[in-house]
Amino acid sequence: MVLEKVPTSLRGELTRWMTEVQTGVFVGKVSGLVRDLLWEKCVNRSAGGRCCQAYTTNNEQGFSLRLTGDSRRSLVDLDGIVLPATRSAYWESAAKEGKQGL
Repeated sequence: MVLEKVPTSLRGELTRWMTEVQTGVFVGKVSGLVRDLLWEKCVNRSAGGRCCQAYTTNNEQGFSLRLTGDSRRSLVDLDGIVLPATRSAYWESAAKEGKQGL
């Protein structure tokens, strides 16, 4: 799990379950229930920060991703492969003008 611009108390809580290998970067092996509960906690207590969670699952990629907090980033499914996409300044201006092919 990667946390950016979140309260330090939230980061402190995550250290009960995972190891913080770098500021805001948490790794660990937890059950699916604990993973989902930690995600809910991050979403509810992020205070405008950003959260990303990657976890193993039984799909083609071998993992799944969740994002919250940064509206410029989204997950795009390309034939079963999920990739993060970042909206650039060009994308923003083209979307406002209603250009096709974005």
